Amino acid sequence: MRVVIRVDASLKMGTGHVMRCLTLAEVLKENGADVEFICRKHEGNLINKIRSNGFNVFEFDLLAANKVDNKLFHSHWLGTTQLQDAIDCISVLQSAKADWLIVDHYGIDEDWQQDLKAYYDKLMVIDDLADRKHKCDILLDQTFGRQQQAYGELVPKSCELLLGSQFALLRPEFAKWRQYSLKRRKYPVFKQLLISMGGIDPDNFTEQVLKEVGTCVLPGDLEITILMGGMSCHLESVKNSANSLSCKAEVRVDIDNMAEIMANTDIAIGASGATTWERCCLGLPTIQIITAHNQQTIANYLDKINAIKLSEIKDLPITLKTAKNWLVNFSANASRVCDGSGATKVARYLL
Repeated sequence: MRVVIRVDASLKMGTGHVMRCLTLAEVLKENGADVEFICRKHEGNLINKIRSNGFNVFEFDLLAANKVDNKLFHSHWLGTTQLQDAIDCISVLQSAKADWLIVDHYGIDEDWQQDLKAYYDKLMVIDDLADRKHKCDILLDQTFGRQQQAYGELVPKSCELLLGSQFALLRPEFAKWRQYSLKRRKYPVFKQLLISMGGIDPDNFTEQVLKEVGTCVLPGDLEITILMGGMSCHLESVKNSANSLSCKAEVRVDIDNMAEIMANTDIAIGASGATTWERCCLGLPTIQIITAHNQQTIANYLDKINAIKLSEIKDLPITLKTAKNWLVNFSANASRVCDGSGATKVARYLL
């Protein structure tokens, strides 16, 4: 079975789309599928990361800024027009039709999908905005609490909807560490703090968080781990800020054992992106910061059911000060949101 995945990463859109597609690709590959990727060479792309995981990548250049659509809110994320992107993708698909074409891109809608219709048997779209029309066979939206009516007018009636965080595309390591992580949280302590504001973090939320944490009264034996991506332009500045803290702080770059680190963390301060589902799977009590407009709805919903502590950066001192009062309850609520088996569930539909 040939599977082709159209996805991008960049300094603007971050790494989450590629990382969740890589997770699904690994499961499909383990079940005998031949998986390839199509990516455009945005600044901050993860093409080398995908290749290092053993997958072939067809890469396309960016076009001039004036050669993009304005149809969609995120059209500029594509790096070209939908028509030109479709033409480029046809050059990849015309030699061998894809059994499944998978698209994870806010800058693509039904126009692109229709242009490529002759070059794939079936199409799956990964989305979490519900803001544009698709012509697909399966639509995956791993947003917690997402309801079918959100896509009622956006997809064909024959489309299979995989909705909710039970389908979150998490790497197998999270399911592996889940029980260990949940067990140790029955007797909460506050000795390990994790700060993870996104692999690229173009607006440097990480350093803003560190400056606020530096004003807090924290346990003397507290250890802070700050996770960053090697592509972040603020990496050196963050390291300098970490060194100025009164407690032990370490900046770790491009780690490959996220689940293990999270499982051994007592509290996380994190962005409201795809990592949300990883933290929920492990029951990791989280103070969550909204870093993009499209994260607002999900974050508000999780905050309402006490699965996260939604906070502004300026309110971190009081939120951390009262942490022992909410750790156990919030951990239990978070663990009910996602169990880490989503990638296997989704792969079954495709296989």
